[in-house]
Amino acid sequence: MSDENPVLLDVTPGELAVVTINRPEKKNAFDRVTINALSDTFDLLAKNTDEVRIVMLRGAGDTFCAGGDLGWMKDAAGYTHEQNIEDAEALAGMLYKLFHLPQLTIALIQGAAMGGGSGLVAACDVAIAVKNTKFSFSEVKLGLTPATISPFVVRAIGPKWAKALFTTAEGFDAQFAHMIGLVQYVVDKPEELDDMAEYVARLGFAAAPGAIADAKELVDDVAGHRIDQGLMHDLAKRIAHRRASEEGQEGLTAFLEKRKPGWAG
Repeated sequence: MSDENPVLLDVTPGELAVVTINRPEKKNAFDRVTINALSDTFDLLAKNTDEVRIVMLRGAGDTFCAGGDLGWMKDAAGYTHEQNIEDAEALAGMLYKLFHLPQLTIALIQGAAMGGGSGLVAACDVAIAVKNTKFSFSEVKLGLTPATISPFVVRAIGPKWAKALFTTAEGFDAQFAHMIGLVQYVVDKPEELDDMAEYVARLGFAAAPGAIADAKELVDDVAGHRIDQGLMHDLAKRIAHRRASEEGQEGLTAFLEKRKPGWAG
């Protein structure tokens, strides 16, 4: 059984934060309380970039996240239209905060990532999954649509696969999720998740934290943008800013001096 807190935050002295959805008895399905706790946690992390450089998201027990809690969804059936909008906006806002964290974000997935759980995966920068993990955008089976998670999923897998999986609710495993771009790394066993996470974290810690944040923003701004002179001028200004930045100067100097930059320890 979990303790009373539906979301746990553990920050190591090494600037790594682990966010754990802590409802294993509910397969880490989220309700309003859990959504609000995740949202508050992401707010806290966004304000503490000096203490946290990498954020990992996982579920307690043997399941990442089963999506929406059935009791929560049952209650929502009795909400007014305005209450339903407020409820949905809380979930949308939480996902938005996760997606826009300046740190490198890594999802560690096992068991299942269903509906909104797959939305959490899509909102992270890197996803690592055990190969037998079950995924599904199952909302249409309930007469619903995956509206709040759709921007993040469509960005991750593209509109064609999103339309196919949203409309059929077809289940798939981690290998398929990897093929379509929802997952970046697949491991054979749950005990291998931490090893792969450590590998990705080492890559992240070797990079400048400010450059990581700017690189994430760069991808968001360039994706889908027409390649024209205005875009190229903007990109030239971005790299010029990075070259003149403290991190840029330290990185280039360290390279020329054949040493590690300060952020790499």
